[in-house]
Amino acid sequence: MSLSGLVLNNTDQGAQHLAQKRKPEWLRARVPGGPGFERLRAIVEAHRLHTVCQEAGCPNMGECWSRGVATIMILGDTCTRACGFCNVKTGRPTTLDIDEPRRVAESLHLMCQDSHLKHIVITSVNRDELDDGGASIWADTIVRTRELCPDLSIEVLIPDFEGNWEALGRVIDASPHIINHNLETVRRMYPAVRPSAKFDRSLELLRRVKAAGVVAKTGIMVGIGERDEEVASLVREIQQATRTPSPCGGETDSCDILTIGQYLQPTRNHLPIHRWVTPQQFDRFKQLGLQAGFKVVESGPLVRSSYHADHQADVLTTIESQRLSVASNDRRLED
Repeated sequence: MSLSGLVLNNTDQGAQHLAQKRKPEWLRARVPGGPGFERLRAIVEAHRLHTVCQEAGCPNMGECWSRGVATIMILGDTCTRACGFCNVKTGRPTTLDIDEPRRVAESLHLMCQDSHLKHIVITSVNRDELDDGGASIWADTIVRTRELCPDLSIEVLIPDFEGNWEALGRVIDASPHIINHNLETVRRMYPAVRPSAKFDRSLELLRRVKAAGVVAKTGIMVGIGERDEEVASLVREIQQATRTPSPCGGETDSCDILTIGQYLQPTRNHLPIHRWVTPQQFDRFKQLGLQAGFKVVESGPLVRSSYHADHQADVLTTIESQRLSVASNDRRLED
C-alpha cells in the first residue's frame, strides 16, 4: 500500500498532506457532556487513570461516558509500537507503575457503587520493552478488580505479547470473562496498518484463548484500504483458525464476538481514509459474520471494540443460556 498520497516530503515546497475526507451524515457522534460524563471524568482524574477513549480520540466517548462506561487503559499512555491507524502516542515508556492495579480496582469499585456498573473493558498500550509485555500488571489488575467488584463482568483487550504464550497464560489464569484481541485489518494490509504485528500470531492468540475455554473476541476496521471480499474471507478464516473442541462436550467452538467499524483518520500523519463504508454494507458484514459462526457481531460506522461491550456480553450470555437449555433438553429426551 502506497502512502504517497498522504505525505510527500520529496518536494522543495515542504510536506504535502492529503485533505481529510468530509464525514458523511451517518458518522455524527454525540458531543461529550452531562452529569454522567462529568462524574466519570472526575473519578478517572482523581485516580490518575488513562482511558483509551481519550488517548485514541474515540467518537463514542460522549455517549459511553454519559452512561457511566469507559475503557480503562493500563501500563501507561506511551506505546512501544507505531501502528499507522492509532492515535496513542508512541515512544519508550520511562517507568512501570506497579501501583496501577490497585488504583484501577479501587476506581472501578467507585464506579460500581456510583453508576451500578456491570461490565468493564480494560485495555493497554504495547510494552514490548518488558520481558512479559506487562502480563504481570495485567494479571494483578484483573485479580484485584475481581476481589473488589465480584459482580463485575471483566473484558480485557490485550496486545499480542510478541507471541509470549506464557505471558498470555498469566492473563488467562487471572480469569477475565472475555478476552479481546483485535486483528484490526485483513492480512494484506498488515505491513501498513500493523507493521510490528503478525497476522498469524494474532490468530494463534485467539485460538489459544478459545482452547482455554474463555470467551474470545476480535475486531477490525474497514475503509482503510481493504476490499469487501477480503473482509468476507477474513471473517471465515477467523472462525476456521480458532475452532477448538468445546470444554462442554464433543462440539467445536470458535471465536465468539466480532466488531466491525469505520476507520477514522486521527491526524493527517496517519493512514488516509480510503472510503466511507455505508450502513447498508455494515449490515451485510454483520450477516456474513453471523453466517460464518460468530455468536455476536456488532457492525456499524461508529462501532469500536468497546462500543456497547456491555450489551454484547448480555447478548452472548443469553445465547449461551439458550444453547445450554436446548442441550439439556436434548439429553433428557435421549435418556
